[in-house]
Amino acid sequence: MTARSISSCSAMAKKRVAVLISGRGSNMAALIEAAKAPDYPAEIVLVLSNKPDAGGLDTARSNGIATAVVDHKTYGKDRAAFDRAMQEVLLAHRIDLVCLAGFMRLLTPEFVGLWTGRMLNIHPALLPAFKGLDTHKRALDAGATIHGATVHFVVPEMDAGPIIMQDAVSVRPDDTEAALAARVLTVEHRIYPAALKLVAEDRVRVVDGNCFIDGTRVPDASALTPAT
Repeated sequence: MTARSISSCSAMAKKRVAVLISGRGSNMAALIEAAKAPDYPAEIVLVLSNKPDAGGLDTARSNGIATAVVDHKTYGKDRAAFDRAMQEVLLAHRIDLVCLAGFMRLLTPEFVGLWTGRMLNIHPALLPAFKGLDTHKRALDAGATIHGATVHFVVPEMDAGPIIMQDAVSVRPDDTEAALAARVLTVEHRIYPAALKLVAEDRVRVVDGNCFIDGTRVPDASALTPAT
Protein backbone atom coordinates (compact mmCIF):
# COMPACT_ATOMS: atom_id res chain seq x y z
CA MET A 1 0.00 0.00 0.00
CA THR A 2 1.35 3.41 -0.94
CA ALA A 3 1.71 6.34 1.46
CA ARG A 4 -1.14 8.04 -0.36
CA SER A 5 -3.36 4.99 0.10
CA ILE A 6 -2.54 4.85 3.81
CA SER A 7 -3.40 8.53 4.15
CA SER A 8 -6.70 8.01 2.35
CA CYS A 9 -7.62 5.08 4.58
CA SER A 10 -6.80 7.13 7.67
CA ALA A 11 -9.03 9.97 6.48
CA MET A 12 -11.89 7.58 5.74
CA ALA A 13 -11.62 6.12 9.23
CA LYS A 14 -12.45 9.44 10.87
CA LYS A 15 -15.83 9.56 12.58
CA ARG A 16 -18.35 11.88 10.94
CA VAL A 17 -19.67 14.32 13.53
CA ALA A 18 -22.70 16.60 13.56
CA VAL A 19 -22.83 19.48 16.04
CA LEU A 20 -26.26 20.67 17.16
CA ILE A 21 -26.52 24.33 18.16
CA SER A 22 -29.10 26.98 19.00
CA GLY A 23 -26.87 30.06 19.28
CA ARG A 24 -23.32 31.31 18.79
CA GLY A 25 -21.79 27.87 19.16
CA SER A 26 -18.56 28.64 21.00
CA ASN A 27 -18.09 24.98 21.92
CA MET A 28 -18.85 24.09 18.31
CA ALA A 29 -16.02 26.42 17.27
CA ALA A 30 -13.67 24.67 19.71
CA LEU A 31 -14.57 21.30 18.20
CA ILE A 32 -14.03 22.63 14.68
CA GLU A 33 -10.59 23.95 15.57
CA ALA A 34 -9.56 20.68 17.23
CA ALA A 35 -10.77 18.65 14.25
CA LYS A 36 -8.48 20.60 11.91
CA ALA A 37 -5.51 18.64 13.28
CA PRO A 38 -4.56 15.91 10.76
CA ASP A 39 -4.39 13.24 13.46
CA TYR A 40 -7.73 14.13 15.10
CA PRO A 41 -9.98 11.04 14.82
CA ALA A 42 -13.19 12.90 13.97
CA GLU A 43 -14.30 15.46 11.42
CA ILE A 44 -17.09 17.97 11.84
CA VAL A 45 -19.15 17.48 8.69
CA LEU A 46 -22.43 19.12 9.69
CA VAL A 47 -23.71 21.88 11.95
CA LEU A 48 -27.45 21.64 12.55
CA SER A 49 -29.52 24.33 14.26
CA ASN A 50 -33.11 24.64 15.38
CA LYS A 51 -32.88 28.42 14.80
CA PRO A 52 -32.34 29.91 11.34
CA ASP A 53 -30.52 32.93 12.81
CA ALA A 54 -28.11 31.03 15.07
CA GLY A 55 -24.75 32.80 14.92
CA GLY A 56 -22.84 29.54 14.86
CA LEU A 57 -24.13 28.74 11.39
CA ASP A 58 -21.99 31.52 9.91
CA THR A 59 -18.96 30.20 11.81
CA ALA A 60 -19.54 26.75 10.34
CA ARG A 61 -19.96 28.08 6.81
CA SER A 62 -16.79 30.14 7.09
CA ASN A 63 -14.98 26.89 7.91
CA GLY A 64 -16.43 25.10 4.89
CA ILE A 65 -18.77 22.93 6.95
CA ALA A 66 -22.23 21.99 5.73
CA THR A 67 -25.12 23.52 7.67
CA ALA A 68 -28.78 22.69 8.05
CA VAL A 69 -31.74 24.19 9.88
CA VAL A 70 -34.69 22.30 11.29
CA ASP A 71 -36.79 25.13 12.70
CA HIS A 72 -38.58 23.86 15.80
CA LYS A 73 -41.30 26.49 15.38
CA THR A 74 -42.48 24.70 12.25
CA TYR A 75 -43.46 21.70 14.37
CA GLY A 76 -45.22 23.51 17.19
CA LYS A 77 -45.48 21.24 20.22
CA ASP A 78 -44.89 18.06 18.20
CA ARG A 79 -41.42 17.24 19.54
CA ALA A 80 -41.46 13.79 17.95
CA ALA A 81 -41.98 15.23 14.47
CA PHE A 82 -39.18 17.73 15.05
CA ASP A 83 -36.83 14.96 16.14
CA ARG A 84 -37.77 12.83 13.13
CA ALA A 85 -36.91 15.72 10.84
CA MET A 86 -33.51 16.08 12.52
CA GLN A 87 -32.90 12.36 12.23
CA GLU A 88 -33.53 12.50 8.49
CA VAL A 89 -30.87 15.21 8.14
CA LEU A 90 -28.38 13.27 10.26
CA LEU A 91 -28.91 10.10 8.26
CA ALA A 92 -28.56 11.99 4.97
CA HIS A 93 -25.11 13.18 6.10
CA ARG A 94 -24.08 9.69 7.31
CA ILE A 95 -23.37 10.91 10.83
CA ASP A 96 -21.54 8.66 13.29
CA LEU A 97 -21.49 10.89 16.38
CA VAL A 98 -23.58 13.85 17.55
CA CYS A 99 -22.34 16.64 19.80
CA LEU A 100 -24.79 19.00 21.49
CA ALA A 101 -23.28 22.48 21.89
CA GLY A 102 -25.76 24.88 23.39
CA PHE A 103 -28.67 23.08 21.77
CA MET A 104 -31.66 24.39 23.70
CA ARG A 105 -34.27 21.76 22.93
CA LEU A 106 -35.39 18.78 24.97
CA LEU A 107 -35.02 15.62 22.92
CA THR A 108 -37.54 12.79 22.98
CA PRO A 109 -36.50 9.47 24.53
CA GLU A 110 -37.05 7.82 21.16
CA PHE A 111 -34.56 10.11 19.44
CA VAL A 112 -32.02 9.77 22.25
CA GLY A 113 -32.36 6.00 22.03
CA LEU A 114 -31.29 6.07 18.39
CA TRP A 115 -27.99 7.65 19.45
CA THR A 116 -27.22 5.76 22.64
CA GLY A 117 -23.47 5.91 23.23
CA ARG A 118 -23.04 8.18 20.20
CA MET A 119 -24.42 11.52 21.40
CA LEU A 120 -22.42 13.82 23.69
CA ASN A 121 -23.30 16.97 25.62
CA ILE A 122 -21.29 19.62 27.44
CA HIS A 123 -22.73 20.97 30.69
CA PRO A 124 -21.37 24.00 32.59
CA ALA A 125 -21.20 22.38 36.01
CA LEU A 126 -19.66 19.41 37.76
CA LEU A 127 -22.44 16.90 37.39
CA PRO A 128 -24.35 15.54 39.15
CA ALA A 129 -24.37 18.97 40.84
CA PHE A 130 -26.38 21.81 39.30
CA LYS A 131 -28.26 20.07 36.54
CA GLY A 132 -30.31 22.32 34.29
CA LEU A 133 -29.98 26.06 33.74
CA ASP A 134 -28.35 29.00 35.58
CA THR A 135 -25.55 26.80 36.86
CA HIS A 136 -23.07 29.57 37.68
CA LYS A 137 -25.55 31.62 39.71
CA ARG A 138 -26.68 28.53 41.55
CA ALA A 139 -23.10 27.54 42.33
CA LEU A 140 -22.40 30.98 43.77
CA ASP A 141 -25.66 31.03 45.73
CA ALA A 142 -24.85 27.61 47.18
CA GLY A 143 -21.41 28.73 48.34
CA ALA A 144 -19.63 26.15 46.18
CA THR A 145 -15.85 26.27 46.39
CA ILE A 146 -15.26 24.44 43.12
CA HIS A 147 -17.20 24.54 39.88
CA GLY A 148 -16.50 23.36 36.37
CA ALA A 149 -17.79 21.54 33.32
CA THR A 150 -18.79 18.02 32.33
CA VAL A 151 -18.92 16.11 29.06
CA HIS A 152 -21.36 13.22 29.21
CA PHE A 153 -23.29 10.84 27.02
CA VAL A 154 -26.90 11.88 26.49
CA VAL A 155 -29.68 9.81 28.03
CA PRO A 156 -33.41 10.57 28.20
CA GLU A 157 -33.08 12.13 31.68
CA MET A 158 -31.61 15.62 31.42
CA ASP A 159 -27.92 15.98 32.38
CA ALA A 160 -27.85 12.46 33.81
CA GLY A 161 -25.80 10.45 31.32
CA PRO A 162 -22.52 8.64 31.97
CA ILE A 163 -19.71 11.14 32.55
CA ILE A 164 -16.85 11.03 30.06
CA MET A 165 -14.73 13.93 31.30
CA GLN A 166 -14.80 16.74 33.86
CA ASP A 167 -12.52 19.57 34.91
CA ALA A 168 -12.82 22.16 37.63
CA VAL A 169 -12.01 25.73 38.58
CA SER A 170 -11.88 27.28 42.02
CA VAL A 171 -14.70 29.63 42.96
CA ARG A 172 -13.13 32.87 44.14
CA PRO A 173 -14.51 34.95 47.03
CA ASP A 174 -15.08 37.94 44.74
CA ASP A 175 -16.49 35.95 41.81
CA THR A 176 -19.39 37.30 39.82
CA GLU A 177 -21.59 35.08 37.70
CA ALA A 178 -19.96 36.45 34.53
CA ALA A 179 -16.41 36.00 35.80
CA LEU A 180 -17.06 32.42 36.88
CA ALA A 181 -18.83 31.63 33.61
CA ALA A 182 -15.85 32.90 31.61
CA ARG A 183 -13.40 30.63 33.45
CA VAL A 184 -15.70 27.63 33.12
CA LEU A 185 -16.09 28.32 29.40
CA THR A 186 -12.32 27.98 29.01
CA VAL A 187 -12.61 24.55 30.62
CA GLU A 188 -15.47 23.61 28.29
CA HIS A 189 -13.45 24.52 25.22
CA ARG A 190 -10.63 22.27 26.43
CA ILE A 191 -12.46 19.16 27.58
CA TYR A 192 -15.10 18.86 24.86
CA PRO A 193 -12.60 18.23 22.04
CA ALA A 194 -10.63 15.93 24.34
CA ALA A 195 -13.72 13.88 25.22
CA LEU A 196 -14.84 13.65 21.59
CA LYS A 197 -11.38 12.41 20.66
CA LEU A 198 -11.63 9.58 23.18
CA VAL A 199 -15.07 8.55 21.96
CA ALA A 200 -14.05 8.74 18.30
CA GLU A 201 -11.08 6.49 19.08
CA ASP A 202 -13.45 3.93 20.67
CA ARG A 203 -11.59 4.22 23.96
CA VAL A 204 -14.69 4.84 26.08
CA ARG A 205 -16.88 2.04 27.40
CA VAL A 206 -19.99 2.33 29.56
CA VAL A 207 -20.43 -0.28 32.27
CA ASP A 208 -23.34 -0.07 34.71
CA GLY A 209 -23.83 3.60 33.93
CA ASN A 210 -20.20 4.56 34.41
CA CYS A 211 -17.63 5.44 31.76
CA PHE A 212 -14.31 3.64 31.58
CA ILE A 213 -11.45 5.04 29.50
CA ASP A 214 -8.94 2.42 28.43
CA GLY A 215 -10.32 0.24 31.20
CA THR A 216 -10.03 2.86 33.97
CA ARG A 217 -13.18 4.30 35.50
CA VAL A 218 -13.66 8.05 35.11
CA PRO A 219 -13.06 9.51 38.60
CA ASP A 220 -15.69 11.26 40.64
CA ALA A 221 -15.69 15.07 40.59
CA SER A 222 -14.52 15.07 44.21
CA ALA A 223 -11.15 13.78 42.99
CA LEU A 224 -10.54 16.82 40.77
CA THR A 225 -7.94 19.45 41.61
CA PRO A 226 -9.39 22.76 40.47
CA ALA A 227 -7.43 25.39 38.60
CA THR A 228 -7.14 28.66 40.52
